Amino acid sequence: MARALINVPAKAKRGDIIEIKALISHPMETGYRTGPDGALVPRDIINRFICTYNGEEIFSADLFPAIAANPFLSFTTTATESGRIAFRWIDDRGQAYLETAEIAVE
Repeated sequence: MARALINVPAKAKRGDIIEIKALISHPMETGYRTGPDGALVPRDIINRFICTYNGEEIFSADLFPAIAANPFLSFTTTATESGRIAFRWIDDRGQAYLETAEIAVE
């Protein structure tokens, strides 16, 4: 199962610009490499990443075979209210993953 190390400030002041970081553990197999038996290893990459803040999308990315294994994503948003920041991603096998973090806004 793919996991992510996520970094979201635990607290922020309303209106602050906050940096959000995610390091996703995933092998990102391109489909161009051959295995020990000489056959192509099936492609398995994260193809869609979405981050929401209290249910509202604040960042999304489409990923392609040139992305590194264990991709790192960093972006900013404005702290508007306390709540949940959710990170979702889907790979070529159709598996969907979810990680969340809470932020308290003063």
